[in-house]
Amino acid sequence: MADASGRGRFVWYDLMTTDPAKAQDFYSKVVGWGIQVWEGPKPYTMWTVDGTPIGGVMPKSSPGGPSHWLAYVSTPDVDATAKDAQARGAKLLVPGTDIPSVGRFAVLADPQGAALAIFTPIAGATKDQAAAKRGEFSWHELATTSLEDGFRFYQALFGWDLMEDHDMGPLGTYRIFGRNGVQLGGMFNKPPQIPAPNWLLYVLVDDAARAAERVTANGGSVLNGPMEVPGGDWIAQCLDPQGAAFAVQSRAK
Repeated sequence: MADASGRGRFVWYDLMTTDPAKAQDFYSKVVGWGIQVWEGPKPYTMWTVDGTPIGGVMPKSSPGGPSHWLAYVSTPDVDATAKDAQARGAKLLVPGTDIPSVGRFAVLADPQGAALAIFTPIAGATKDQAAAKRGEFSWHELATTSLEDGFRFYQALFGWDLMEDHDMGPLGTYRIFGRNGVQLGGMFNKPPQIPAPNWLLYVLVDDAARAAERVTANGGSVLNGPMEVPGGDWIAQCLDPQGAAFAVQSRAK
């Protein structure tokens, strides 16, 4: 049965960057997003897919650290979820904050240190998670220091289900998690070359190899891939010109 509260859905994606204008140009060329200015209290431009906003881009609020993406997960009560998360070992990075006429959000670092935002819209969340279409975020991947502890934390917080475990040999287990029968992403114990726990967000494109070519042609870099993954999909893991990590995915043909 669908969760009418919308708990545990990935609903929004923000890019915090050192150069919003260049980032807008880069992602528009690489994944085809449109842009739409939001008339709010701070400078903010939204990414759109076929005219529908899916996230936004803004200047980094602090000089330290690299540009980065932040995913938002829905919850019926931001403050209650933040309190629950802290009781389970998370840190509150940004306390519950209202966005006028939009909703309320907070930012957490999970017990292993990966950052994720939680969000409650003013209108409430009743739409269930659906399969991504081209240009939308299609996969959410957690590299962590403890797969089992990390999964238990998110399962308790958002009700995510363990859907499949894949044996990657020396690399360990890759765990696919989901919600209401829909796969949302994967979790695994990070290798030493990944410096810290983090969420990597994948955008669905027509062809991952061609998207990777557009990444390098527009000043970004490809860290891994393009490569085929189990099931026949193709992925490439990348950095944008300002250093924010993201990935692209194309479906098996």
